[in-house]
Formats: sequence, C-alpha cells, structure tokens
Amino acid sequence: MKLTVFGATGGIGGEIVRQALEAGHEVTAVVRDPARLAVTGERLGVVRGDLSDPEALRSAVAGRDAVLSGLGARTRKDAGITTPLTRTVLGAMEAEGVRRLLVVTAAPIGPAPERESALDRGMRRVVSAVFKDIYADLRETEAELAASGTDWTAVRPPKLLDKPLTGRYRRVIGGFPHGGRFIGRADVAHAMLSMMGDGATVGQGVGVAY
Repeated sequence: MKLTVFGATGGIGGEIVRQALEAGHEVTAVVRDPARLAVTGERLGVVRGDLSDPEALRSAVAGRDAVLSGLGARTRKDAGITTPLTRTVLGAMEAEGVRRLLVVTAAPIGPAPERESALDRGMRRVVSAVFKDIYADLRETEAELAASGTDWTAVRPPKLLDKPLTGRYRRVIGGFPHGGRFIGRADVAHAMLSMMGDGATVGQGVGVAY
C-alpha cells in the first residue's frame, strides 16, 4: 500500500514508518525537520511539510491508500496543537479525495471500560484533571474527524511506554479494554497499521491496551 505518515519523528509516528517499511509498504513521511527522522529505507520518501497549509500538503497525500497521523502534544505546554494540525491534514486529504485516515488520540477521550475498578476510575479522574487541556484538544480533534468526509479511525491508547513490539494487546471498538493501563508505542503503531483495511473500525474510536 501507499501510505503517508504525519508526526513521523515522534515515538508512535516513527514506529509506524519503520513497521510499514518492514511490511513492504511505500511510505511518505511528512516532517518539519528531515534530520530528526531516524528511519531509512528504499520505499521511504521524506517531505518537509508546512502543517499550517492544506494546499502545501496535497502532493504528500495525493494517490495514497491511507494516511496515518501520530501528531499530538508532547507536553502540557503543547496543548491545543492537535486539532489545527489535524484540520490541515483533513483539508489536504479531502482536496485530493483520499479517504482512509487513522489518528492517535487518548483513552480518556472515549467511554470508560465496562466493570471499571474503583482504582482505575480514580486514576482516570486524576489523569483527566492533570491533562485536561490536552484532552479537550483531542476531543475537538475527534469532533473534526466525525464532521469530515474521511473514513477515519481514532486510536485511543492509555499511558504510553517505550517497549519493543509485542503484537500482544487488546482492542475494543467503541470502548476500552478492561483494566488496560499501559501500552508500548510500537504496539500502538502496530494496531494502527492492522486497522487500515478493517472496515469495522471506520468512524470509530478504538481503545488499545495490554
């Protein structure tokens, strides 16, 4: 498949690029600073992208089978960046007629797991309070996705870890895995790539966790 990856210099985005190349896909990585992209490969193209201008991104998404985005705030100071960046990506995709889009948001954006324990419920409340501005931005991002003409999927992980790929995680379409507290960035990337052709995930938030 021909893929475009935004946020390719981040933890999840970099893993998407690496795993996609290993799977034989053709990948275009859109980055602000190509020097920060650690992944290389014969099927990899790198585009220095202006993420404020949909017109400037049209060539990066034209003719692609899917677009995957690891864009998001890295710290609380970055809260508010995800929605406008995603809006730019949506504008470029809709202008080129590209439909499939998978993005990363976060577990607290979706519904609580069924049979959530008191401890997990308390942790969710604390985390939601501490990162409230980031989560407000991600809720707005998901609203933009829902209003778009794309076949979108929002992948919602809990606390992210830097761990090797395991391929062993749980996912719940429209919900969240019971007792799921952690997941590695490599496994989030794996989950996103595995969902590209899964019609059941279109127009859905999907919770992923160990």
